[in-house]
Amino acid sequence: MIKIFLSDIDGVLTDGKLYYTKNGEEIKAFNVMDGLGIKLLQSKNIKFGIISGRRSEALLNRLKELKIDIVYTGNHNKLDIYNNIKKDLSLEDGEIAYMGDDLVDIPILKLVNMSFASSNAHYFVKRFCKYITKNKGGEGALREAIEIVLEKEGYLEDILKSFGV
Repeated sequence: MIKIFLSDIDGVLTDGKLYYTKNGEEIKAFNVMDGLGIKLLQSKNIKFGIISGRRSEALLNRLKELKIDIVYTGNHNKLDIYNNIKKDLSLEDGEIAYMGDDLVDIPILKLVNMSFASSNAHYFVKRFCKYITKNKGGEGALREAIEIVLEKEGYLEDILKSFGV
């Protein structure tokens, strides 16, 4: 049973591009479908968390809006963070899903029960994933992965019914 879905940000929740204003402020675009996907996970008591090598105010604002409290940014040693999360929440690898798109994500992708990459992830990363989304990062890839988890866990049908589907 999946108890937490962890994810990278750039290239998963965003298109992976960096945008800066003339004043040096970073701007990121997020897909609202991914946000609803996170809320659907949370509604089924599956936690959602972020492990990102980069830190940005735009990202932190979006995560605050989504009420995500498992947030690790600004550290490229993602495996240490992953192991700390596992320890803090008393989890096993088999209870974790992870989505990434670049080489720094591979150590985690090799461990988790359900590993995901967006269709525009680095080709080498895809070798280590059980699932490759049809959608690109920033274009609903995370939502697609979340729906796979919800379906595998037996929640998706009830969720769809609640929306009249």
